[in-house]
Amino acid sequence: MNTKSTPLVTKCFLLSLLFSLLIFLSFFSIQSHKNKTPITNPPPQPKQPPSSSSDLKIRPGYTSYESYIQRQLNKTLNPKLRKVWTTRDWTRKIKVFTTFFSALKQENLISNNSKALCIGARVGQEVEALKRVGVSDSVGIDLVPYPPLVIRGDFHHQPFDDETFDFEFSNVFDHALYPEKFVGEIERTLRPGGVCVLHVALSRRADKYSANDLYSVGPLKSLFKRSELVRVRTVDGFGLDTEVAFRKKRNLVTES
Repeated sequence: MNTKSTPLVTKCFLLSLLFSLLIFLSFFSIQSHKNKTPITNPPPQPKQPPSSSSDLKIRPGYTSYESYIQRQLNKTLNPKLRKVWTTRDWTRKIKVFTTFFSALKQENLISNNSKALCIGARVGQEVEALKRVGVSDSVGIDLVPYPPLVIRGDFHHQPFDDETFDFEFSNVFDHALYPEKFVGEIERTLRPGGVCVLHVALSRRADKYSANDLYSVGPLKSLFKRSELVRVRTVDGFGLDTEVAFRKKRNLVTES
């Protein structure tokens, strides 16, 4: 009996060994395949700001804040554009900005005693215009400085203390990737009773370097949470068609 059962036991043992070997090889193959498969995570996309609506669209395509900054620098550092800004456009733009600011003085939205900031000022024509109408304490910020009129600064995070300025002006709202941060920094650095004036394009799409498209004043009214709308008027400001003025509220209720 033992002699007869030996071949059967041997056969079962061999089959069991073969089966175990197949399982091992299958497991090894699966693990090897996993190790060779690269693990890739898509680059983080900037979140759509809460302020986005049907009348304020954030343009897609920026894989990071660094890529957004680099695209803005591509325009600001363009040697051909900088030459135009400092030569052919210099006097013409100062003249137009002087007209705008003179009108604001007549409406008592700015005075000679105002401390003023121009946001996204490039080479500073608007800063020079403010000085020429008598607002001597004026400065601009941009990613690339242009001393003495413009210092380095990111409008998403202004390099100033709270309640520093009486007046802030900008015609680059369309370049803000995060409009709520852009406006939040304005309201942070404005003094109570201070005025912010924006030039924006409502009737047409902004330029290729823009990060957002605005189609009505409605989103701006929602973004300026600590300010009151003073007025809206039509202007001809280098492709921008609307001037919007806000005044920061003097008596703000602080939640405890």
